[in-house]
Amino acid sequence: MTSLDSGQIITTGVLNVRKFEQRRTETLAIHELLDRTVTLPDGSLGTIYDLAMVQDSRRDWFISDLAVQEAGKRFGRRGPQHVFEWDEVSGVTSDETGQGATHLLAMMDEMRAADLANALRDLTPKRRVEVVTELDDERLADVLEELPEKFQVEILGVLDPGRAVDVLTEMDPDDAADLLAELPVATAEQLLAQMEPEDAEDVRRLLSYEERTAGGMMTTEPVVLPADATIAEALARIRNPDLIPALASMAYVCRSPLETPTGKFLGVVHFQALLREPPSTLVGAIVDNGIDWPRPGASLQHVANLLAAYNMVALPVVDENSHLLGAVTIDDVLDHLLPEGWRESDPDTGQSSVGEPGAEEVTAHD
Repeated sequence: MTSLDSGQIITTGVLNVRKFEQRRTETLAIHELLDRTVTLPDGSLGTIYDLAMVQDSRRDWFISDLAVQEAGKRFGRRGPQHVFEWDEVSGVTSDETGQGATHLLAMMDEMRAADLANALRDLTPKRRVEVVTELDDERLADVLEELPEKFQVEILGVLDPGRAVDVLTEMDPDDAADLLAELPVATAEQLLAQMEPEDAEDVRRLLSYEERTAGGMMTTEPVVLPADATIAEALARIRNPDLIPALASMAYVCRSPLETPTGKFLGVVHFQALLREPPSTLVGAIVDNGIDWPRPGASLQHVANLLAAYNMVALPVVDENSHLLGAVTIDDVLDHLLPEGWRESDPDTGQSSVGEPGAEEVTAHD
């Protein structure tokens, strides 16, 4: 940059704005080198768990040193750690079969599910499988919900059927239904047959609705309470950290049974209303039921209009007999309103970021 003024910025040089595409001779330093097995100077084996970069006189960055942990001599014990210069070890750029992902996942441990999903998108299919293999079922389910459909199908396809069923069970029913809808019918039926009957019933019900309708977008697991539940009980339910904020914004008051589809739907209780009342107050005394709630066949546009008109982030979905079937949350509405492929765009800029390395990622050349 040579000049910065109120109306202009003058720069020199050429900026390549094309999407990064990894060349055949390149290795992603963080994503692909961590956990790679290398041969140490004495012939023993070790695993890369960190690396160092330096800048040369031409202002180019390159990998200078590798932190390596030797394989333990006894089961369950870690070997000593060493730092070697890049050219002191061998096998750094070799393609390794069955490479681990322990240290890479340790770096990603604090990432939100959406950020980890973005990181997985940028990996090669081989490396993606290695990372997915080491994620626990609950974490993988959260990540799958944030991935574009083609990556969801790819990942589910490499899992053995038993684990695929476990991961689907950990997903929200509406997300599991969306994913199963992308699979061949025979494969989806095979997985549904292995799920617990109650879980499979919810998913099958969601699959029966058109995608861009209230029924196709709703979740079957909102916070449902009887009318004689107290404010204290309602607050305890929505305090559950596993609930997304939109689902925790209100409780749904119904007559028995309380599993969807419920008995007669009596109305909703907003989170703010719960905070204004004494803990011993019954939720039945403060229900709000003054809105014509959407039916499962209601269009995406109709649901979006209701959310906007009444300043809400979730809505109940009821049938013609006033039974609660589920709830539509604003995140699912936005998922359908945003342009196709929005998950493959950079969350900060809206521009495609697939494969483009940021400050945390460089390439290592053979």
